[in-house]
Amino acid sequence: MRNSYTSRPLLLVICAALSACGAGSSVDSASNASASASTANPATTAGSLVTNVLTGPITTTVTPPTTSTGTDTGTNTGTNTGSTSTTGGITTVQLTSVASASQTNAAATFGQVFAQGDVPNGQTVVAKTSTGATVPLQMDVKARHADGSVRHAVLTVQLPSTAANQAQTVTLYRATAGAAATAASPSTLLNNGFTASVNLTIAGVKYTASADTLLKSGKVTSWLAGPLVNEWIVSAPLKDSAGNEHPHLMAQFAIRSYTGSKAARVDVTVENDWAYDASPQNVTYDAQVLVGGQAAYTQAALTHYHHARWRKVFWWGTEPKLNVRHNLAYLLATKAVPNYDQSLVIKEATIASWNTQWNNSKTGPMNPGVGQPYMPTTGARSDIGLMPAWNALYLLSMDQRMKNISLGMSDQAGAWPSHYRNKTTGRPVTLAEYPYSTTFNAKFDSLNPATGQREIFPVCTTSCTSPMTADTSHQAAFSYLPYLVTGDYYHLEELQFWANFSSFASNPAYRSAGKGLVGSDQVRGQAWSLRTLAEAAYITPDNDPQKANFTAIVNNNIDYFDAKYTNNASANKLGVIENGYAIVYDTNTGLGPWQDDFFTSAIGHMVELGFTRAQPLLAWKSKFVVDRMVGDGYCWIQSSAYTLKVRDSATAPLYTSIGQVYKNTFPSTFTSLACASPEMGANLKLRTGEMVSYLTAQSPQSIMRPALAYAAGANANGKKAWDLYAKRPYQPDYAAEPEYAIVPR
Repeated sequence: MRNSYTSRPLLLVICAALSACGAGSSVDSASNASASASTANPATTAGSLVTNVLTGPITTTVTPPTTSTGTDTGTNTGTNTGSTSTTGGITTVQLTSVASASQTNAAATFGQVFAQGDVPNGQTVVAKTSTGATVPLQMDVKARHADGSVRHAVLTVQLPSTAANQAQTVTLYRATAGAAATAASPSTLLNNGFTASVNLTIAGVKYTASADTLLKSGKVTSWLAGPLVNEWIVSAPLKDSAGNEHPHLMAQFAIRSYTGSKAARVDVTVENDWAYDASPQNVTYDAQVLVGGQAAYTQAALTHYHHARWRKVFWWGTEPKLNVRHNLAYLLATKAVPNYDQSLVIKEATIASWNTQWNNSKTGPMNPGVGQPYMPTTGARSDIGLMPAWNALYLLSMDQRMKNISLGMSDQAGAWPSHYRNKTTGRPVTLAEYPYSTTFNAKFDSLNPATGQREIFPVCTTSCTSPMTADTSHQAAFSYLPYLVTGDYYHLEELQFWANFSSFASNPAYRSAGKGLVGSDQVRGQAWSLRTLAEAAYITPDNDPQKANFTAIVNNNIDYFDAKYTNNASANKLGVIENGYAIVYDTNTGLGPWQDDFFTSAIGHMVELGFTRAQPLLAWKSKFVVDRMVGDGYCWIQSSAYTLKVRDSATAPLYTSIGQVYKNTFPSTFTSLACASPEMGANLKLRTGEMVSYLTAQSPQSIMRPALAYAAGANANGKKAWDLYAKRPYQPDYAAEPEYAIVPR
């Protein structure tokens, strides 16, 4: 057993530490064979939002069979045939047929993120094959950068013909935008005989929600609108034959219809998550989903946990079978995702192992898939980090099997009790509506002085047992990447549910109510909540009121940390976070550097997402991780120590230099040794030049890697610190668990 000088034996230290932790990359030939800013200007300070900001989903009343203009999804919808730019392509997308026969006019719909300036306001994109042929493309713009250029859009590309198993690469070029397209009504789909419904039978009583009936009502939300594809979102509580609503259950349908295909994708979500309905509880029912009058899914005696939801996707008619493979290098260049190490070679054995694990896991409704059902569980975890391991592996391999896991885990994320939907607006509850809302047991602190109402969510008291427990300090980034690459509305709302949960899971008195300050949480909880909130602010569509809410909360937190640290002359000189149960080790004299590194990583990611107001905070925070590598009086071998002493007593001021931290954390018999010398290695029972903590991809020495990567460009000594870290002689293998394998840009 290798040992290190911390204040406890290594085994106990690492277990505790990892409990808290909870590249054109290449894939070998076997895997290749199987693989087919600002945020509505976050740089501008935004205060807390008043409670009437959110007005619910933007809907359009459609009266079949007349045509509606639909919801505005951006100016650049339609089959784009404008003149192309002469500056070359923006990026490529590979479309691979997974059909056993040829396909005609098969279409693929996917999300695409763009770097700022690549598609300026007033322009669009066109798609060309490798032969130079232009193929039909519809672009539904969802979000724009501060300069008006497209940030995120849902693209639909139609291939005139594809042979069985054929892979075709299309290049996206900038082009002059044509006239905005007109959204179609669902009348053609309905006239072709489309039907879909959900039936839930409870104690002999059948409750139903019908997608075709809801489409005929005309009260729809248009998600995609144009000549190639239209998608409509409808939802309603389930009702019995007498028209009585079930008090807890609702169904939502996203119906995607490709023009001329007589086929539709039927995206079904069943929810038990009304935020303020009385007596929330588990509900057991026999579930049935009918598509075209045929049973597409059945499940007897399904227990639906409170504040949870489940999703299934089916096809009415023939499904176009095209897999979408994004351009990794371009995705990383947009800064929408962390800069994962493209030099890593993801082996087929790794992907096959994950695929087996996924296939053997519980992936039905109300199950965790490969996630940890009880989030506060201790130990090393693949779901902790800026992204979970399965998302990082998907990005670095672009393998369809890893993509299936990534998208599948966003579906499974609905099973945790983190979902609270406003029955009035139909959208996830936000602090903008209910600034004193909370899942925390703080009834008296939930009183809204403006309304005189207590805004604590009703608590489940009957039939509440669930194996799923949500936790801000160990929450995974389930749905950001799935929404980014698919553009599916379900994934967007799942991200928004978790972002809102991150904002109201704490006591309203400790978060300044509607400001949503995260400072009272554990440091790791602060990190992951800010990550989720920033991602939601970045990617949420511009016409969605949720975006302003998330942006305001992120900016409120930047203001809070700036006042406490960045702009405070009395702030500690170490660059460490003190608030939020930070200094709790060794009789309140020590902190966990790995938690602090989580926070630094989250702020770095936030800055890259366009929250440039956080740049000074990143520079201030970077000092701690940089000084542990190259600071005066500190040996980098101990930069990954589990705990570090930062003051003499619980009431003493913090040390003023990293050298003091080193001297007071470790015994003089150790600090007197030359840094990284053979003698130091022998003292630690490690090899010369080997850092403390296990040599694994999830240990503290790996956790600090993203923090150092972001610090490399934010601190005067950041590059020096990174170079030393990157060149150390013994390093973990990140190819199987690359969630921390982030490098400087």
